[in-house]
Amino acid sequence: MLYAIISEDVSDSLSRRKEARPAHLARLTALQDLGRLILAGPHPAIDSEDPADAGFTGSLVVAEFNDLSQAQAWADADPYIEAGVYAKVTVKPFKKVLP
Repeated sequence: MLYAIISEDVSDSLSRRKEARPAHLARLTALQDLGRLILAGPHPAIDSEDPADAGFTGSLVVAEFNDLSQAQAWADADPYIEAGVYAKVTVKPFKKVLP
């Protein structure tokens, strides 16, 4: 089943994001290599693909897991959590309808 992992950043998270980004992306790449990643990306803090110093307000990951507890465990192990990037992470089932 698919799960949405919706994360909200702490304020002024950009420097923490930059530091933990390689480890964060490595986990996402591993999920992609298994064919389980549907999409992933951050929410820019301003209306721009490259928000520069404005940074980001959170992230969205949609991926396939066996169940909610597995999705939650994967989300809980995100390097962004250890680095203090995320203030809140919500994991919930997701049903893809389109495309």
